[in-house]
This record gives sequence, structure tokens and C-alpha cells, in this order.
Amino acid sequence: MVTMAGRAVRHERADATREAILAAAERLFAERGVYAVSNRQVSEAAGQGNNAAVGYHFGTKADLVRAIARQHAERIERMRIRLLDEIGDSTDVRDWVACLVRPAVEHLAELPSPTWYARFCAQAMTDPALQEMMAEESLASPALRRTVEGFNRCLPELPLEVHIERGAMARNLILHMCAERERALAEHTATPRASWHDAATGLIDGIVGLWLAPVTR
Repeated sequence: MVTMAGRAVRHERADATREAILAAAERLFAERGVYAVSNRQVSEAAGQGNNAAVGYHFGTKADLVRAIARQHAERIERMRIRLLDEIGDSTDVRDWVACLVRPAVEHLAELPSPTWYARFCAQAMTDPALQEMMAEESLASPALRRTVEGFNRCLPELPLEVHIERGAMARNLILHMCAERERALAEHTATPRASWHDAATGLIDGIVGLWLAPVTR
């Protein structure tokens, strides 16, 4: 007969196993790329003797990637809600860009060093299927949708193709600048900015300039 205490112990072990797998997968995917890493390698790095542990706890490789993204999403969401409450109905593009940039960057600043999440995101976004999934996960955030809506209200009128182009530029700038800074910090090499906060400020400056730049016709 299984006791309540026994079930609790099993749940704790399962939770610990899941956490170990998520941490190992995030690091390995960040270092090598998502599809260059096998479930066996993730299981071994997580200290699991059973090579089927990844599939048992998470299902497919895409499910594992989704679980890693969701593990970080809650904190980022809370930070974005706080910034949205601060800016209210601002008509300043910079305020809305800050709501796009700072939550993820502040989250990276709060994680134990070295961090892997920015590089994990950069690796996941190289695969079209995973890119679509990551975009869906991001847009599931009510705070992010509210941020995008507020941002679009403040922008000057742009041709549709320019709006799409600059959106892609801004996303890539955030993604890869964070990944490059994260890698530099992990390797103890110099970075242009002294802190994640200052790095976010630089990103915001650049992205505001990108969106408000004149359009050559």
C-alpha cells in the first residue's frame, strides 16, 4: 500500500529529476545546438542512469525546448507587468522598447553565473520549427501582447514591408547581443557594457534609433 509520505517522496524525486534534465538540456543546447544533442547526452549530463528519462519526463525534443522556455517565462512576465504598470499610457516609443528589452535582460542578470538562457534561445531560433514554437510561447504572454500593442500605437507610420523588416532586425539584435554578452561573461572576456542593466540601455538606444530612422524610398 502506497502511503501519502511515499507519494510525496516520489513526487519530490520526479521534480528533482525534471529540474536536473532542464538544467542539463539548457546548457548543452546553448553550447552545441538543439539537434546536435541527443536525449542520451542530456540524461547523462543530468546524472540519470536511465537514458529514456528525457522522453519519459518531457516527450519530444520540441517539448523539452518548450519546457525550458516556460521555466523562464514566468519571471520575465512578472518583470514586464511591473514595467507596464510604471509607464501607463505612455506615448514615448522608448518606454515601450524598454518593456520589450529589460524584462529578459534583467532576468539574465538575476540568474546564477554562468547563464545559458540567451544562448539557448539563439540556438533554438536557428531552427524554423522551433522558431515558430518559441514565437508562439512568447505571444502567449498577455504582458508582451500589451507591450507590442502600446509600442505599435506610438510608432510613426511605416510601410508594411519596412515595419516587418525592422521588427526582424530588432528581434535579432536583442537575441544575439544578449547571447554574445552571455558567452563573453562565461568566458571571462571583455564586454562593451559593465552590467546587464547598462547592456539593456544600449540595446534600447539602438532599437529606438532603428525604429525611428528615416525610410529611404
